[in-house]
Amino acid sequence: MPSKTKKQGDRVKRLPVSLSGQITLLSDFGNQDYFVGAVKGVIASINPAASLIDITHEIPAQDIDAAAFTILASYRSFAPGTIHVGVVDPGVGTARKPILAFAGGHFFVGPDNGIFSYILEKETDHRVFHVTAQKYFCQPLSNTFHGRDVFAPVAAHLSNGLSPESFGEEIFDTVRLPPLVPTAPKPGEIKGRILHIDHFGNCVTNIDRSVLERSNEDRAKVMIKGKKIESFRESYAERKGKKSLFAIWGSAGFLEISACNRSAAKILKARRGDSVTIEFV
Repeated sequence: MPSKTKKQGDRVKRLPVSLSGQITLLSDFGNQDYFVGAVKGVIASINPAASLIDITHEIPAQDIDAAAFTILASYRSFAPGTIHVGVVDPGVGTARKPILAFAGGHFFVGPDNGIFSYILEKETDHRVFHVTAQKYFCQPLSNTFHGRDVFAPVAAHLSNGLSPESFGEEIFDTVRLPPLVPTAPKPGEIKGRILHIDHFGNCVTNIDRSVLERSNEDRAKVMIKGKKIESFRESYAERKGKKSLFAIWGSAGFLEISACNRSAAKILKARRGDSVTIEFV
C-alpha cells in the first residue's frame, strides 16, 4: 500500500553523492541464466572501477517480502555511501515506478513495490526519487529486464558521482509492506509475526529489543502455532533444559524461535506470516 512520508517542500537540501564505489546486488535471478552477468556487465561498462558485491541472487521468485527482509538484514554491514540494487520485480514493464532512495547514509535502487519498505520504515529521515531520466537507461529498453536496462545503469552512474536529483523528481509516497512494528493489543501482550525463515529453519520474528527488553525475558513466554516457549538462550548450541524450542536474539536484531541442531520451522510447521504472541506473566 502507498505510504506518504513527507510533504513536498519540507526539505530542499541537496543530498551527498556516492563516493564508496561499492554496489551490492540482490535479486531473484538465480545463477543459472545470464541475468546476473548482464547486470554486472552494464555496471562495469559505465564504471569499471566499481566494486560489485553479491548479497544473494537466490531470493525465491517474485518474493518481495523475502527481498525486503534480506536487504534490511544486510545493508548495515556496508560502508555509508554504498549503493544497493534490489531487483525482485514481478511488476516489471508496468506502471510501477523505478526509484532511487537515500536512507541511513546508503543509496537504494530498484522498483517501487515494497522491496525497500523496511529500510524506509527504520530510517525515517529518508528521501526517495522517481527515476525518469531515460538518458541514463540502456537502449533499447526491454520491458522485461529493468534490472539490466534501468537499475544497473542508474546505480553505475550514481557510483560515478551523479547526484540523486539527476535521475528524477523527489516523491513523497512509496509502496509499503505491512509495518515491521508489532502491536500491543492489550497490557502484557505483544503480537508479532514471522518475518523470515532462514536456511537453518530459524523463525525470525519482527520483535526487536526495543519491544522486548532483556530484563523482561524472565517474565515472557512466546506463543507460536499452539506451542508455549519459555526458554531464552544466549547461543544456538546452549543446552538448557530438555525443551527443544527456544527463543534467541538473532544477528539481524530480531527475536528468533530456534531449535538446537534442528529446524524450528519444521518442528512447528511454521510459515512466514504466522502469528507470534509474547505474554508477560
